[in-house]
Amino acid sequence: MMIGELLGVGRTADVYALDDGRVLRRYRDGSDTAGELAVMAHLARHDYPVAAAWPGTAPGELVMERLAGPTLREALASGTTGPEEAGELLADLLRRLHAIPARHSADPAHRILHLDFHPENVMLAPRGPVVIDWDTAGEGEPGLDVAMSALILAQAAVTMPVVAELARALLVPFLRRLEPPTEGQLEQVRAIRAANPTLTEAETAGLGQALELIRAAR
Repeated sequence: MMIGELLGVGRTADVYALDDGRVLRRYRDGSDTAGELAVMAHLARHDYPVAAAWPGTAPGELVMERLAGPTLREALASGTTGPEEAGELLADLLRRLHAIPARHSADPAHRILHLDFHPENVMLAPRGPVVIDWDTAGEGEPGLDVAMSALILAQAAVTMPVVAELARALLVPFLRRLEPPTEGQLEQVRAIRAANPTLTEAETAGLGQALELIRAAR
């Protein structure tokens, strides 16, 4: 396969076009993608909307189908999707995800968790919304996923002026459609975010204010 143009740059990986109509996701630290592939295959078997994916030829590589269409964030920014509709879509996708049993945990209450679920990781493809970027996926209480998504939105609302208004408008309709996270879950995801080396200093410093915004929105 021939690697083409650089299509996107994320916090941990870069995405390149391939000559066969697929894309190459390459993690900069060369991290193993076997777990991510296994989670995506598990979700596909349960009819959850994920991209088709295959192993790459080198460590840290993942080959995926190339999805057409905007991200949900782009649709919000352009006004083609409103905050209420987007909040309902995000909540529905999380409910569907949390109906799928865990792969490893013996706890019947545990489910597959995305743990980085936000509008940039939802592609509005012609076949419908597709959830991407599963490298952070884990297993546990569904409320942790809700808490993490709410915290990511709230962080954007208080530390990213370009998207702050959209993130704030989306937070309330998103939380309104799901069981609110507990204080324990919020503190747990705060610790996870605080330990994330890809966050900026401003994002880390804004965690407390972001939690207060969530508490006010619940």
